Amino acid sequence: MLNRTSLLAAPALAAALFFSAPAAQAQISTPAASPKSTVTQRVGLTDVTVTYSRPSLKGRTAMGTLMPIGKRWRTGANQTTTIKFSDDVTVEGKKIPAGEYGIYTIPNKAEWLVVFNKSTKQGADVDGFKDDQDVARVNVKTYKLGNKVETFTIGFSDLTPATANLDMMWEFTGVKLKVATDVDPKVMAQIDEKVVKNASPSANDLAAAAVYYYDNNKDLKQAAEWISKANANEPKFWNVHTEAKIKMKLKDYKGATAAAEQSRKLALDAKNADYVKMNEDLIAEAKKGK
Repeated sequence: MLNRTSLLAAPALAAALFFSAPAAQAQISTPAASPKSTVTQRVGLTDVTVTYSRPSLKGRTAMGTLMPIGKRWRTGANQTTTIKFSDDVTVEGKKIPAGEYGIYTIPNKAEWLVVFNKSTKQGADVDGFKDDQDVARVNVKTYKLGNKVETFTIGFSDLTPATANLDMMWEFTGVKLKVATDVDPKVMAQIDEKVVKNASPSANDLAAAAVYYYDNNKDLKQAAEWISKANANEPKFWNVHTEAKIKMKLKDYKGATAAAEQSRKLALDAKNADYVKMNEDLIAEAKKGK
């Protein structure tokens, strides 16, 4: 049973809890000085993901102040910058297995040493760094940026079907690392499974295989056979244009002209001016070859 003292104390205790609980739980949230960023780029068929914190100059200089010259840097602020590859890649010609790694750099004015290390949590701890955990070290030349970059930036540029540049930029200094992926074996394995060994390949797979062969200078006669099958039942203006391009490359000018004229008509019906123009250009080129 509650006594009189307990009954009197209860409201006071409740009031104290009511006012103290929000004070204990509430936290002030402010913008980070070096906000965290994650950038992902598909290179070929491989996903490359970089996670890093982005310091800003704020009236200071980068080289020699925020970036140490000739000493190991975590390549950003706060934690170590990390990079994750979904498949094996090569960076500046050095093979790196699929996985996640820390990116550590040793900046100099003319050249940076970029180190990929198994440790992703080393941060600024120089003494605890283990060189035997390195998976690759590459040297890359610096170049001068045309415009000042206020906030440290990592991104991707110059994409091709199998490669991309990994860019690091700050103030007026930039470096590029070429990332290359092994696309051909993966695509050829898919073509083998879905087209070569498939008794009834889809029109989309036939067309995709033909385009890959055309783009990569493989067996054009085989590409012509596949694209012809793809266009046999339900021709699309873009696939018929591919057939015209393949026949043009095979120097079958009559066949290229016929395919381009069919594609042009289909593109006109679809009101696609770009393909109309491309087919007219191909027809004109085929007439020169006769």
